[in-house]
Amino acid sequence: MGFFAFLILGLIAGAIAKAILPGRQGGGIIITLILGVVGAILGGWIGGMLFGTGINEFFSLSTWLLAIGGAIIVLLVYGMISKRSAR
Repeated sequence: MGFFAFLILGLIAGAIAKAILPGRQGGGIIITLILGVVGAILGGWIGGMLFGTGINEFFSLSTWLLAIGGAIIVLLVYGMISKRSAR
């Protein structure tokens, strides 16, 4: 997958993860992009370790599920860190 396709995947996966998670997450489009890309990397790594598949093709269902799952994990961690630092 190309670099720009990976950025688009990360942005969309981050936005979907924000929509799935309850509550209000901070951050704008840049934070969503960064967290989504990090989540896609994490999801690809977890998918490679557990299922033997990774993020290979843009239009693959497994790619999207792994990227969204990774973005949800990253958003949960980001939410816990940002709530602690706000206190």
